[in-house]
Amino acid sequence: MDKNYLVPTPIIDSDHRMIIHHAMKTIDGSQDPILQAVKLYYAVRDGIWYNPYYPFYRPEHYRASNVLKSGQGYCVSKASLLCALGRSCGIPSRVGFADVRNHLATKQLIEFLGSDLFVYHGFTEFYLDEKWVKATPAFNVELCEKHGVAPLEFNGREDSLFQPFNLEKKQFMEYVADHGTYGDIPVNAIVAAWKD
Repeated sequence: MDKNYLVPTPIIDSDHRMIIHHAMKTIDGSQDPILQAVKLYYAVRDGIWYNPYYPFYRPEHYRASNVLKSGQGYCVSKASLLCALGRSCGIPSRVGFADVRNHLATKQLIEFLGSDLFVYHGFTEFYLDEKWVKATPAFNVELCEKHGVAPLEFNGREDSLFQPFNLEKKQFMEYVADHGTYGDIPVNAIVAAWKD
């Protein structure tokens, strides 16, 4: 396990006082890394509103402390925050990226993005119990209920990935490409992919 996944970066600012305070408040004295990760996951999933129109073209748009302060973000910014919170608790944490096709994207969102392909969808990976575990905190529970999708759960032991189908058995999310994992947010690569 790379020790770099424990240190703050200019974007994943896990040493910021707001991040540390929020992490400590969230874990509420728990000493178990798995329980800590689970509590942090739900705090980000439901405490930070998913906004697909959140800006994405500058490093500060992903800075964990800015995302926490704004109370909103899209998948990558929420993954950045979750990663920072994990590191502030001493849990090795990194961000991962994949291209996903959203088969239930709204017409408005498809027009905004120009496609139903979400490039560089972001998630967090925690190193727990001697292995990396994926956590996807993107969609808050209210948004899932509105669109008939079961909220993604996370138990700290198994990967939490987008569901292929919604509650009505309609195709929902399809993973089409893997971009690997990073110790910080690759802003230039994300912006270039969105432009393409």
